[in-house]
Amino acid sequence: MTGEPLTADPPRDGGPGRADDSAVLRTSLRDPERFGAIFDAYFAEIHGYAARRLGPDAASDVASQTFLEAFRGRARYDESRAAVRTWLYGIATNVIGRHRRSEVRGLRARARLGAAQDADGPADRVDARVSAQGLRGRLAGAIAGLPAGDRDVLLLVALADLSHQEVAAALDIPYGTVGSRLNRARRKLREALGGTNPMHDLEDDHG
Repeated sequence: MTGEPLTADPPRDGGPGRADDSAVLRTSLRDPERFGAIFDAYFAEIHGYAARRLGPDAASDVASQTFLEAFRGRARYDESRAAVRTWLYGIATNVIGRHRRSEVRGLRARARLGAAQDADGPADRVDARVSAQGLRGRLAGAIAGLPAGDRDVLLLVALADLSHQEVAAALDIPYGTVGSRLNRARRKLREALGGTNPMHDLEDDHG
């Protein structure tokens, strides 16, 4: 994988053992049942990410496939390149990539259904709507029009709260590519939403 080495993720919400995910994954090579701890720690989070991108109907299949592929490929995991959480988001994004057409159709449908909501909030706070309310209205339509790689980077930052370095590791792309894709996505969203920058807070928080 590309980019600088990453350390293990710290525990989130007081979850036990998150900082030891790499050790648990190594142990699961000789004791496969130990992989259940990784599943328990992250399934709900990966399921939520899939649901926000593809909708609830596809989320369970995507999340299940993500962990199946993680289990099968756990011997190839390199803890010096990515934390386990980051690695799982990379797998999930690849699985979601097999549903590109469905994702774009869903975004366009949400753009039509949510069009009336756009008038209720200022465009320069769309970043808050992405993270707190999901993809809808003109924002969803604009995201549907992004190239797949740009959309992946944008949504890993906005929905999964990954840093640029983590996105680079998750997608196996250079660090600089993350920045260029994110800047391009922001520019296109800004143009689609009337000239304001919908992701301006993320520029400061995720560099």
